[in-house]
Amino acid sequence: MPDSPIEPAAEGSYPGNMESRVAVLEYIAGRLDSRFESFERRFESFERRFDGLERRFDAMSHEHRSEFRWLLGIMLAGFGTMLAAFGGLLGVVAHGFHWL
Repeated sequence: MPDSPIEPAAEGSYPGNMESRVAVLEYIAGRLDSRFESFERRFESFERRFDGLERRFDAMSHEHRSEFRWLLGIMLAGFGTMLAAFGGLLGVVAHGFHWL
């Protein structure tokens, strides 16, 4: 099918010939490109901020893990000490009542 000629439009907001239409579309595409580039720069800055936050979170997470292990060790040692003291007390009571 051969190209059909585009007739000039009546008085309207768009020009009638193809070159000016293409020029308008190229102008719009250029504006969109510049806006996308500015959005891309903003997102890159957000990425850098989140990377910094992630590094801080990893450091804090490691610190909390080590503190948790330390506290868990203290609690287990305390529980073991309480069991030993209770067993010793039972031994003293049993010896006092001549059960042993």
